[in-house]
Amino acid sequence: MATPTAPSASLTCSALSFQWQDGTPVLDGLSLAIGRGRTGLVGTNGTGKSTLLRLLAGQLAPSQGSVTVGGSLAYLPQNITLDTALRVDQALGIAERRAALRAIENGDVSEEHFDTVGDDWDVEERALATLGSLGLADVELDRTVGQLSGGETTLLRLAALLLERPDVLLLDEPTNNLDVFARRRLYESVDSWRSGVLLVVSHDRELLERVDRIAELRSGSVNWYGGGWSAYEEALATQQ
Repeated sequence: MATPTAPSASLTCSALSFQWQDGTPVLDGLSLAIGRGRTGLVGTNGTGKSTLLRLLAGQLAPSQGSVTVGGSLAYLPQNITLDTALRVDQALGIAERRAALRAIENGDVSEEHFDTVGDDWDVEERALATLGSLGLADVELDRTVGQLSGGETTLLRLAALLLERPDVLLLDEPTNNLDVFARRRLYESVDSWRSGVLLVVSHDRELLERVDRIAELRSGSVNWYGGGWSAYEEALATQQ
């Protein structure tokens, strides 16, 4: 008997249209297929990049057309607000698994704890390793979000998404509000992305230098360019 294969990471929209409630059109019949690798989405302000990301993430419903996601999807919006009273492990989405592990270690072998942990016995180690890779090695899981800076909060939210091991990761202007050190950590995270589709909206040229291809949203359609930002600039200069 054939074992079912995991869905291939992909992101597709067909004939996607969207307009705001006042009737202002943003996208009209956009079709787009994004495969594995790192894609930078660029375009002048007002072309609808962030709106497109929200449509792809399922945060907005299209007026017409459809979005199809191959695999699991995680989305980092531009403006992140986390409850300052949350503990770091709660913000990472691992608090219940940690509590279940503690209970099992203390001799409580109730089935519900094993159900909660599942196969994720190393969840704490994974969480600490992910935080460390983003420069948050000093952030303890029992600290509260209110003790973190704005940039650390952005990286914490990214760590939570990376812990989910998504097939498709959408990042909207992720380096906004980050200091130089935090930016570098985010660049490294993008450099090491291997697992599926990464789509990033950004004006940060150093970040866009790290993508495999550029998708330029212009007049409601997408033009593709191989390579990072400088290759894109060269291609534009050649066109002109």
